[in-house]
Amino acid sequence: MRVALAKFRRRPLFVSWNGCTLAMTVLVTGAAGFIGYHVSEALLARGETVVGVDIVNAYYDVALKEARLARLAKHAKFTLVRADIAEPEQLWAALDRFGPIKRVVHLAAQAGVRYSLQQPFAYIQANIVGHLAILEYCRRIPGFEHLVYASSSSVYGGNEKLPFSVEDRVDRPVSLYAATKRADELMSHSYAHLYGVPQTGLRFFTVYGPWGRPDMAMFLFTKAILAGEPIRVFNAGAMERDFTYIDDIVAGVLGVLRTPPTAEKPPHRVFNLGNNHSEPLLKLIKLIEQATGKTAKQIHEPMQMGDVRATFADIDPARAAFGFEPRTDIDEGVPKFVAWYREFYNA
Repeated sequence: MRVALAKFRRRPLFVSWNGCTLAMTVLVTGAAGFIGYHVSEALLARGETVVGVDIVNAYYDVALKEARLARLAKHAKFTLVRADIAEPEQLWAALDRFGPIKRVVHLAAQAGVRYSLQQPFAYIQANIVGHLAILEYCRRIPGFEHLVYASSSSVYGGNEKLPFSVEDRVDRPVSLYAATKRADELMSHSYAHLYGVPQTGLRFFTVYGPWGRPDMAMFLFTKAILAGEPIRVFNAGAMERDFTYIDDIVAGVLGVLRTPPTAEKPPHRVFNLGNNHSEPLLKLIKLIEQATGKTAKQIHEPMQMGDVRATFADIDPARAAFGFEPRTDIDEGVPKFVAWYREFYNA
């Protein structure tokens, strides 16, 4: 660990406030990322001030991340802090000048199931140390209101009962990425119990859409099909995913942000955010073929380590708690993504 624990516990979080509290400010970590960018845009569109944090690492195309940030920079109420959440003292010092920010959307993480097989320590630093740094930031803010953080459908591991419910067992992860996300949930529960920090964890289900991540299947398939290159199809295509359009995810994040847990003891809860509908992988490929006007060349490969056959979100608790209701199926969402891809990459 990069910071000695004794030093980590002793250091005062803020030296001085250097100004008054920004009552309508939201801290968004991972602001250069796919979901973080869209959440920041939506907050800015409704008049909020956004402080974005991102280290802009090279896990995938930095130019895409910088392009997202360039769009956010056009907003007068957006400020970017280039800091590593896994370096607590660096992070806290960078945030000190903004005063106490009482609402946080924590989306920064090392993503990707397969990459965790290659670079496991990156997941411990970003997802465990980084999450702890955010928890420590929040618990020292007087009158802190709400921390909304990203979990993942991966926590359900090899569960075969569908749809996945937040009441299901999640103690059998099949990837290190999933294990770190479940660890985040447990850490958050303990901080809610110990310090009363109001928190909501969101288990995202296969998020896609414009400005999406290049390591995701929809992006990889679209890129390859347009280039006339073969796509890798695992488990002979016998895979299903609860594909969730980015606009629905953003609506869910903003909806839950304004409804912090008040009745729960401790004040911590977890919800699924998905489309509430599992779709076959082969249907996704067919939709991309239709949107691109090209036929995919498929290479079939065995199931990958750490992967699961199907995901499907039970979203009834989110519906009841904050009115979450997905509105975009892949029949509509896939053409929107392909159109964005063609425009952005001049494909």
